[in-house]
Amino acid sequence: MKKKIEVKTPEDIEKLKTEEQEKWEIALELGLFDKVVDSGWRSLTAKESGKIGGILSSRKGKAKK
Repeated sequence: MKKKIEVKTPEDIEKLKTEEQEKWEIALELGLFDKVVDSGWRSLTAKESGKIGGILSSRKGKAKK
């Protein structure tokens, strides 16, 4: 079983898989990084999660073009 990588600082993001990196980078850009580190992804509101998902989806769409 793989050991889960814990993210405590922005530098830790680089240790993650690409898809996870993108999610954490967006959280960092939106100022939600500390909230996620302290309380986990479940602590985000639906609006915050939707914002991250929307940006992630938008970036993936642009990358395909």
